[in-house]
Parts: sequence; structure tokens; C-alpha cells
Amino acid sequence: MLTADDLRDLTAFRQDLHRYPEVSRMEAATAGRIEQALQLLGPDQIVTGLGGHGVAAVFNGLADGPTVMFRAELDALPIEELSEAAHRSTIPGKGHLCGHDGHMTLLMGLGRLMARARPARGRVVLMFQPAEEDGSGAAAVVAAPRFEALRPDWAFSIHNMPGLPFGHSTLKAGAVNCASLGLKITLTGKTAHASLPETGVSPALALARLIPAIGGLGSGGVLGPDYRLVTITHARLGEAAFGIAPGEAELWATLRTMADSQMAALRAAAMDLARAEAAAQGLGIRFSYHDDFAASVNDADATAHLARALDALGMPHNEGDLPMRASEDFGRFGQGGTRSAMLFLGVGEGHPALHNPDYDFPDTLIPLGVQIFHRVMRDLLG
Repeated sequence: MLTADDLRDLTAFRQDLHRYPEVSRMEAATAGRIEQALQLLGPDQIVTGLGGHGVAAVFNGLADGPTVMFRAELDALPIEELSEAAHRSTIPGKGHLCGHDGHMTLLMGLGRLMARARPARGRVVLMFQPAEEDGSGAAAVVAAPRFEALRPDWAFSIHNMPGLPFGHSTLKAGAVNCASLGLKITLTGKTAHASLPETGVSPALALARLIPAIGGLGSGGVLGPDYRLVTITHARLGEAAFGIAPGEAELWATLRTMADSQMAALRAAAMDLARAEAAAQGLGIRFSYHDDFAASVNDADATAHLARALDALGMPHNEGDLPMRASEDFGRFGQGGTRSAMLFLGVGEGHPALHNPDYDFPDTLIPLGVQIFHRVMRDLLG
């Protein structure tokens, strides 16, 4: 188990990561800190540059067996931290306000235990994934040519969860996080002098019609197989001037479904509406996609391994309010035959929420998360 010295070192490591947050696809220094810390643990292999700044450490067992991956995230958020803590962010406008600094530390704790006693068989991959917050990181890692040699049979992740009692977990098989996609629609016409609007082509009417029409494609409701939610997040029309009739408009919408299979249909419906309205108004149109998250679906066998680990450790768990509307990039690792599962580990009912400017990962959660991962590793690999 982790010693008191381990916990002091891991707490200091977590707080150091917290001081220097880097946002998605910009995590070069964070990846360097991770690589340097991993070198001290003596893994059999360290792979860098996965899907951007991703880092993976491989610990081989003493005999052949399955590959088990444990995943954490490198990136922070573009949010100003509001904190008086000595380890608060030193980077204006950026902060580790989702706990990824804590998740990385859990993997480092597991690495310390494996440095002292390798698994009996198989191998463990500690995966430090880039760009989770914008949904691009896991897909980029999986698509990286060097990932194929690391592809796991099993994959596990822990996400801290404010609002749950400290040390309690929510866990279930099946869908746990929605698929989501940011759809940006740009309408192009022709600007004109505000006194002669008839000489231009304004997208104003099309934008006004599309906001309720596209929003009406998904009204939310009960989270089930047919769940669809469309949230209009931003709209822009022309320039902020009284003398110009607009010639361009943008509409941003976030699409959510419970399953990946539903997302393509919802996206197509939104784009068809936009194309029809643009054609009716004589406008050009283009689309772009952003923050593309696959649904996270917990494999039944992988979920059972997490549940057995929690039971063996005497840690309470239930299904809670899963599945949840929010998205998580971990779902990509569960595709292609890998059996994957994520659990949500409570940090306290009164703890500031994720993505809030006063959030901070509680260091007292470190030994609990490491114990869970270590138990799963032992159960699968000995």
C-alpha cells in the first residue's frame, strides 16, 4: 500500500500540476512533467506524443496475459481560478477545475505500487490522455499508429464527482455519458448600407427561424435510447453597427443523444433544416463540427470488475443518477473490442462543482482512487 511518504509526495505532485494548468492540445509542459515523474518509476516503456501530447507508460508482468489500461487526462480548462490556496493556478485564465490533476496523480500512485511489485501476468498501461475537454484527445490517441501496440483488452477510468458523499461511487453497466457534438452553422449573404437593405442579402430572417426550428429537434426529457437534446449556445448576426445591414450570421448548437447511432440522424436533421432555410433565403451555408464526444458505455464485465474492487475495499456504490447528460471522452477507448468502464468517485456533497472557478481536487481522495485501481489490476493480472 501507499506509505505516508508516498502520500506526501503524491500530494505535492498533484499541487504542482495544479499550479501550471494547460488547456486542450497545449499540454506540452504537463506531459513533460508526467514523463519525468514516470522515468523515476522504471517502467518497461514510455511512449510520448500520442495523439498530440499523450504519454503512456507500460509495466510488464512476469508472464503473458491481457493488457489493462488505466486512463487519466492531461488538460485543464480555460477558466480563471478563484482560490486563496497556496497551490492555486499561476496561469491567468486557466485552471485545473475538473480534477484532471488529481486523476493524473492516481495513475502516478498506481505506478509507484507497480514499481515495487509488478503484476504476475500481462501488462499495465498508464495512459495520460490529452485534450479530453474538447473531445478530440481520445480519438487522436486511438488513431495514432503507435497506439496499436498498446491497445488494451481492458480499460478503466475514475472521475471525481462533487455532490456525492466522499468515498461513495456511482457505477453501472451500459450507457453512462451522452454523445455530444458542437455544430456551427455559418450563413452568408451580402452586406449593404442600412439605408438600402434591399441591395444586400440578409441572413437575419433565416437565423431567427433556425433558432427555434433546430432547438425543437431535441427537447430532452427522460434519458433513454431515443433521448435527443439540442441546446442553442451562441448566435451572431452581422456587425455591431447601426449603419450596416448584415451579410453573415452564425448559429452554434450542441447536440446530445444517448447513443452514437442516434447522433448521425440528429446531425443530419439539423443540417437539412439549415440548408432548406438558406436556400429559401438565397444564402450560402457551411458547417463545422466541434467538441465531438462519443457516448461512454460501460462494458458489463469491466463494470463487474470495478464493483468487485469496491466491495473488497468496503467502498459503498450504487447506480445513482446514471446515465448523465454530460459527455466524457473516455468512451472512445471502449470501441474496437476493448472492455472498458468508468466509475464516478464522490468528493463530498458540499464540494464546489466541476468547472466552477472555486473547484479543487481534494488530496484526501488520492489513496482511495489508487486503491481502487490497484485492486482491479490485482484481480485481473494477479
